[in-house]
Amino acid sequence: MKERVVVILGPTATGKSNCAIEVARRLNGEIISGDSMLVYQGMNIGTAKPTEEELALVPHHLVNILPPDANFNVVDFVTEAKRLITEINARGHLPIIAGGTGLYIKALLEGYEFSEVDEDAELRSRLEKDAEEKGPDALYKKLMDLDPEAAKIIHPNNVRRVIRALEAAMGGSHVGQEGDRDASIYDAEVFGLTMERDFLYARINKRVDIMLEQGLEAEVKGLLDAGLSPDCQSMQAIGYRQMVWYLKDGMDREFAVDKLKQATRNFAKRQLTWYKKMPYVHWFMVDEKLDYQSIIQNMCAILEKKW
Repeated sequence: MKERVVVILGPTATGKSNCAIEVARRLNGEIISGDSMLVYQGMNIGTAKPTEEELALVPHHLVNILPPDANFNVVDFVTEAKRLITEINARGHLPIIAGGTGLYIKALLEGYEFSEVDEDAELRSRLEKDAEEKGPDALYKKLMDLDPEAAKIIHPNNVRRVIRALEAAMGGSHVGQEGDRDASIYDAEVFGLTMERDFLYARINKRVDIMLEQGLEAEVKGLLDAGLSPDCQSMQAIGYRQMVWYLKDGMDREFAVDKLKQATRNFAKRQLTWYKKMPYVHWFMVDEKLDYQSIIQNMCAILEKKW
């Protein structure tokens, strides 16, 4: 018998976290963050992390579990999420994954198989130099030639993952194999929130303005002052990277903010591209009325009927 799991996904700024909390409160659920950035401690504003009050409403997992200089990847997420889904089901509670990292959710639900590869420092150094001198596109083309299956599940601009996949391919292994996208390894119900593009982009721009009002600049400055390297994985995230350009590299603040908004809009577009590969998503359109209560009620009705 397959284990139960609910997923609430969608592009950034669509209201996933609030919906997940309300569904969890009504159906005795526990939330597993499916967002690759919420794992980091001290990175709250730029990640749009739920507040302490929101986190206290229902149990949350994979939030604030790592220092900001740690690495976290899809293999880590799948390993931890599988463990948590089993534990939450065993308690008689409903595991609800909330988050927008499409690769993470797809890999978990469809049972991607990942292989561990020993690191080759010399090879990695050479590949990093190639990325710097020839650009990410040249590196990605090499991956497409050596391991087209891995290339399908990695964004060309994610240089870290492209390099890792090349290490695997050049070592005669594979970074990951896709499962059956029509047959989840779980008894899963996957909900998606979406919006008309112009409305979504306006919300994204407003969210960035709110983050700045809340102190995003001070948050990033505090991390840098505490000794966090601008080159570490967490600081490559949208919001942090652009503030580093302003704070350390001398970029004009207004230009950096425009770049931040543009990067977030592009990220939302990429998220939707990922979700189109997931035909089992039950979509809800959120319009200007922001009628989340009706959406939450419909989600709960579907889940109560299913189980």
